[in-house]
Amino acid sequence: MPRIHPTAVVEPGAKIADDAEIGAGATIGPEVELAPGVEIRPHAHVWGRTTIGSGTRIFPFAVVGEEPQDKSFSGESTELLVGRDNVIREHTAIHVGTRKGGGSTRIGDDNLIMNGVHVGHDTTIGSHCIIASHCAIGGHALLEDYAVVGGLSGIHQFARVGESSMVAALSGVTKDAPPFSLVAGERATLRGLNVVGLKRRGFSTESRRAIRRAYQLLFSSKLRLEPALEQVREECLPSPEVERLVAFLENSERGFSR
Repeated sequence: MPRIHPTAVVEPGAKIADDAEIGAGATIGPEVELAPGVEIRPHAHVWGRTTIGSGTRIFPFAVVGEEPQDKSFSGESTELLVGRDNVIREHTAIHVGTRKGGGSTRIGDDNLIMNGVHVGHDTTIGSHCIIASHCAIGGHALLEDYAVVGGLSGIHQFARVGESSMVAALSGVTKDAPPFSLVAGERATLRGLNVVGLKRRGFSTESRRAIRRAYQLLFSSKLRLEPALEQVREECLPSPEVERLVAFLENSERGFSR
């Protein structure tokens, strides 16, 4: 049987795994599904058509799965999907999607979302990301795997933060942050390669060398983008990491930090 505190409110229809735990004063909505090992701490609020993956912990006063902050939302049935082994700290707000945005907000596995973070509707967060305290992530944004966002930063709606990139604290990301990059500033600009992140992720020396050469051609040479991309293809491929970097830049709709 799940461990549910007597003062918690679990609405009829909620699907609670046998070994889930729900703390004092928490509220669980009728369309919520909690997988095995989920822990809902006291006074957390989980609502909407929300699925929480196994081992995820949600801390006090977090609001997960409520209606999006979008004036066009009119109560349609949209969802929030949260994966395994996430940590969602105090006072974080994560909302369901909107119909016009695809209907889903999605969070992968093994993410640390610190206190006071806002995750807007229709945002996609990959896996193994760290989002520090009091960050605001606008609707429709994308954070790829292993991204790190420093405290008090803002990610503009529709902006993308590439894999293994680092957004410095107090930054405003209005254009895409390329994979493997370090970006910083009130209007974040490229400050270099996230060397520490690449090493921590365990990339081989050969992979790091290919990424570094691609960065030199793309961001330090005087080549325009298309000739630079062509030279990257000639010099740095085959490299799965460089292939992903090239695809990210080619698919940028907002432009990217340079």
